[in-house]
Order: sequence, then C-alpha cells, then structure tokens
Amino acid sequence: MDRQPIFNVPGVVLAAFALLGAIHGLREYVLTDEADAWALVTFAFVPCRFTLGLDPDGLAEALGSLPRTSAALFFLGDGEPQWWPLITYAFLHADWTHLGMNLLWLAAFGAPLARRFDTFRFIAFCLVTTVAGAAVHYALHRYDCMPVIGASAAVSGLTGACLRFVFQPHGPLGGDWAAPGDEAYRQPALTLRSVFSDSRALTFLLFWFVVNFVFGAMSQTLGFSQGPVAWEAHAGGFVAGLLLFWLFDPARQAHS
Repeated sequence: MDRQPIFNVPGVVLAAFALLGAIHGLREYVLTDEADAWALVTFAFVPCRFTLGLDPDGLAEALGSLPRTSAALFFLGDGEPQWWPLITYAFLHADWTHLGMNLLWLAAFGAPLARRFDTFRFIAFCLVTTVAGAAVHYALHRYDCMPVIGASAAVSGLTGACLRFVFQPHGPLGGDWAAPGDEAYRQPALTLRSVFSDSRALTFLLFWFVVNFVFGAMSQTLGFSQGPVAWEAHAGGFVAGLLLFWLFDPARQAHS
C-alpha cells in the first residue's frame, strides 16, 4: 500500500508557512522594540505616505483634525513614498493569532490553487492580489496613517480564485466523486458569469463577504483584535482573485 504524507501540502505553501513564521519569530524574539518599529515604518503599507505626494494639503488638514498626531507622524516617516510596502506589508503580522489565522486559510485555499497553478504562477498571483488589497484599502483610506499588515489580502485572493473551480463536478468540493489525485484540482473552471448562477459558489461568495464585513466591523468589540481590521483590503484581494483567476489559470481557454 502506498504511504501518503502526513501533511499533504504543496511545497510552495509550506515555504510560505516557513517564511511568514520566521519573519514573525524574528520580530517577536530577536528584534528590539526600536528595530521592530523601524520594520513597521519601512515595510508596512501606510496610505498617507502615498497621499503626501498626491495631496499634501488634504493630508495636512486630515492630520490636523486628529486628536493624537504623534503616532500618525511616526508612521508617516520621512514622507517619501516607496513601492515595496505594497507587497511587504503581507509578510508582517500583528501577533501569533493573526499569523495563525492567515496560515489556516492559506493551507485551506492556497493548497488547492497551488495544485492547479505552477509555483511561478502561484507566487505571481499572490503578489497581484496583495497589491490589489492595498490599492482598495488606499482608495478608501488615503489620509489614514495607520499601518496595514498581514497576508489576509493575498489569502482572500486565493479564496476568490478557488471559488472558480472547487465546486465543479469531480472537483474537490463538487458534491460528486472527485477525480483522482491532482486531477480534482484541474477540472474546467466556472466562467465568471456562472459563479453568480451556481448555487454553491454564490452561497459561498455571499457568506464570505458577510463574515468578512462582520468580522472587520466587530472584531475589536468582540475582542478578536486589538486594532481595526482592514476588511476592505481583504475584499480587494478576494475580488482580484475572482476576476483575475483566468489570466493565471493554465486552462484559461476553457473559461472566460
């Protein structure tokens, strides 16, 4: 009888686990408070840093209306916008709980997509949905100097992409017999239009948005988070994953 691995997770997903865990462990146990603060200023996504170059007067007015400007000015840093926080914010997490939640979702939805995509496409897709999450958050909070961190936008993008194929007949959640091996993850994908007519896909989509909104709006009240949750970035990543899936899918000619 063939032996199956205990943890049947694609290598690229395991590598992401190791990288994210190592980065948070470094921040928790190695970096001083001053060094960790520098890492946040340097690598977190801070919307107002981009706004300073686009609308300095509007930003000055917004900062002037804040009751506490010291924290805002701290994260504003030197005010020079950089491109890398659009990506690097995803590698930082608030605490082990925040990291653990993202790793659980990464295992659940990253593994199916990694089995469908090759490693290069999977990584590129994660980067695109990460940037999309930051862009949506920026569009709604361009005067905000609160740093945004976490891989939730990328993980949400993976979730949106999986919605396109996991419920297909003979897919991993198709409700019928699943195709053997990785073939279950390579079934023809739903068209974007079909997502809104397939009852299972539509139910999951609506459920995801309701849970994401409620969790984002109520997380502090319910004690799940010490700070606000950037649920708009999650939504941006999810929508990007749902819409852009076909650009990365090896079987793109089978759907639109």
